Amino acid sequence: MTPANTPVASPRPSACPGLWRIVSARDGGICRIKLPGGLLLADQAEAVAAAAERFAGGVIEATNRGNLQIRGIGSDHAGLVESLLAAGLGPRDAASDDVRNLMLSPLAGHDPSMLLDVRPLAGQILDLLQGTPRFHQLSAKFAVQLDGGEGVAMLDHPHDLWLSALRLEQRDWLAFGLASCPADGLVLGAVPLEQGLALVRAVLDRFLDLASPEQSRMRQLLQGCQVDVFIDGLGLQVRRDAAVLEWRREGAQCPWLGALAQQQGMALGVAPPLGRLSPAMLRGAARVARQWGDGSLRLSPWQSLMLTNIAAADLEQARVELAALGLLCQADEPLARVVACTGSSGCAKALAETKADAVELAALLGSGVPGSVHLSGCPRSCAVAHVAPATLLARSPGRYDLYLRDAHLPGLGALRATDLTLNEAGAMLALPTEHLDD
Repeated sequence: MTPANTPVASPRPSACPGLWRIVSARDGGICRIKLPGGLLLADQAEAVAAAAERFAGGVIEATNRGNLQIRGIGSDHAGLVESLLAAGLGPRDAASDDVRNLMLSPLAGHDPSMLLDVRPLAGQILDLLQGTPRFHQLSAKFAVQLDGGEGVAMLDHPHDLWLSALRLEQRDWLAFGLASCPADGLVLGAVPLEQGLALVRAVLDRFLDLASPEQSRMRQLLQGCQVDVFIDGLGLQVRRDAAVLEWRREGAQCPWLGALAQQQGMALGVAPPLGRLSPAMLRGAARVARQWGDGSLRLSPWQSLMLTNIAAADLEQARVELAALGLLCQADEPLARVVACTGSSGCAKALAETKADAVELAALLGSGVPGSVHLSGCPRSCAVAHVAPATLLARSPGRYDLYLRDAHLPGLGALRATDLTLNEAGAMLALPTEHLDD
């Protein structure tokens, strides 16, 4: 019998890394740490930094769903996992770790624009996912989003189930959608806030009742199951009148870098260049969070960090210290404009060194909208869960095809040019959007 304090392998086969499932890559193993609502305490940040140094090559990445992962892991998998568990960074039940896929705004509970504080419900949903053995059958990619109406919110990432706060008739409701995202406007119904947990339970049970082994995601199930049939079988009173079905989530605030207002105090959004943190960066951010904030970091779906509850008088000093660590603190910094996957040095599927190419491209582009250009080493588009305004898809080292997002086209959008060098791509992307067809 395996001792209770000994980590064991995750029982579910998957190519998706987890805390217990360390997946092999060209640069070593990858361990993904799923954070509850993106929350990372300062002590835990230090534990991640120490683990990355002791058991891996010191590369830590912020992911596009508000989590962290350690790359380049050596042979001592059990030692790594045990060190992270000791810091409270996951459950000792391996099966319950996979399903902790709940995304919140990094300013949940703090954003002055929010309709409600979703953190209590988020805690209940995480307990439900972790504590219900049946739900451990869900794919490690099956994901839920809980949106409280915050101004700082990722609305473009698709989720198997999303819930978004709305207020009707002086009452709080949760609109919801399936296999889509709040920005799509595909509202399927709403339930009162107090029934939010029951809705999540019913949707997950209904999915598992209907899905075949090949249908691991909601979008696959709905290809053969009508939405109305799915909802009618939930066993809940779902409101589906015009006031709900025609409701649309207002756009979120941008940018997510720099100083941001809270209900009380200030928040500061910072980003590691191209999503990569060194142990020194993570330790330094934890120190700043302790000294000037509330001792916590919030990971965001923009591969960035948010420090909360900073006094306005201390904001500039915190920014100076974070910038000295190499973190991006302003939305107009060129490197904030680009997002890149691991690239061919770390991934066998990548056709180009996207990280290095992104640094070169950023120097050509200058400032612009954060996260507006995505360099992908292969069609899987791992670095961005939604479609970026502009995507450079690698075809060989240093050469890319350029796509521009088009709501009327699937995938990456409209193909605008092929086999571009970085200089050629930079010249095209420096033009105003309306001239990219020329």
